[in-house]
Amino acid sequence: MSTADVRGPAPGSTATLRTTNTRRVLDVLRTAGGAPDDTDATVLTQAELARVTGLAPATVSNIIRELGTVGLVTTEPGGGRRGTVVRLSSEAGVVAGVDFGHSHVAVAIGDLTGRLLHERRGRLPSVHQHEEGLRFADALLDELLAEAGIERSSVRTVGLGLPAPISDRVVRSAAILPGWVGVDAMEACEQTFGVPVCVENDANLGALAEHRNGVARGHDSSVFVKISSGVGSGIIIDNQLFQGNGGAAGEIGHLTLDENGPVCRCGSRGCLEAYASVATILGMMKAQLPDATLDDVVAAAHAGNVSAQRSIEDAGRHLGWGLASVVNLLNPALVVVGGDMARAGELLLESVRRELRRHVLDAVAGTPVLLSELGERASLVGAVLLAAERTELLELTELD
Repeated sequence: MSTADVRGPAPGSTATLRTTNTRRVLDVLRTAGGAPDDTDATVLTQAELARVTGLAPATVSNIIRELGTVGLVTTEPGGGRRGTVVRLSSEAGVVAGVDFGHSHVAVAIGDLTGRLLHERRGRLPSVHQHEEGLRFADALLDELLAEAGIERSSVRTVGLGLPAPISDRVVRSAAILPGWVGVDAMEACEQTFGVPVCVENDANLGALAEHRNGVARGHDSSVFVKISSGVGSGIIIDNQLFQGNGGAAGEIGHLTLDENGPVCRCGSRGCLEAYASVATILGMMKAQLPDATLDDVVAAAHAGNVSAQRSIEDAGRHLGWGLASVVNLLNPALVVVGGDMARAGELLLESVRRELRRHVLDAVAGTPVLLSELGERASLVGAVLLAAERTELLELTELD
């Protein structure tokens, strides 16, 4: 079944209530499961699930029985008066995550709890057609499965992240992945992988990962900013990913800082991305450090190169200015900075925080700005989490 075929029950129906309650139980079980690399996951009894979710014990019992029939949970007797212990199943097949960047692709396999099991990264030409990228990702997935001794038929769902706005399944921008523009990403991916695929913007996946398993865990709102070839963000509000009307929410890289500024690849002038992306940093340092990578510039800054320090500080200053509008508007619990530029660490964040404080209201001036806990893996972790959740949605649809 294609993910495009998933339909929820009618609003207000008994099936809607059952699905909502079931998702509530699954969310609690997943949250108790720990970080993606955790092997010491917290376990809950049915009685504890009823207490945490606020559902009647009999309702929880029925939900657990139904989830057990489709292999999403396992149960076992608890000791003494603890009751039946419930866990998300880690053996009912696997899911995969794929994260495309400007010139790389990362692939991972995970269990149905969203825990990563194996992963691999590979390089791609910076200008490649989507068919080439998908073939390469499919080959990497085959290699991972073979090494892990897992049959290809065990893959239930694939979560895929792209560094571009996606509306109605179609990639809408040629800025970073020109070979994908106008492509129905879900259809192309499902033809390649042969299983249901859920496609999402990579910054949104990073936001999901940091919210569930990273530095934003435990907060009901956060903004994840990914700064690499471009600048984008993912927004969590009330513990849910906010995607906007057409799925393009969070494109802060195209906030206008100076209408007379440099031309951005989107066609506007003075966009945040034109001041804070990796390409901007490397362009500023090209005369002094020709052929330098971002890591070279960061190393030079740490070694005392004042020009390298200034280029990073300037990027942070503009980022803080742009984020001020976001923080004033949304008042998130925290801002998380990820992507390649996060490797600059406090060299970047110090100027981000300073400029943020200058441009926000006093009421939100203390908003923390922290480095991503998951680093360059954030979008990949999010892709696996999304695939695990979509597998649950497909199973719940079958139950209805």
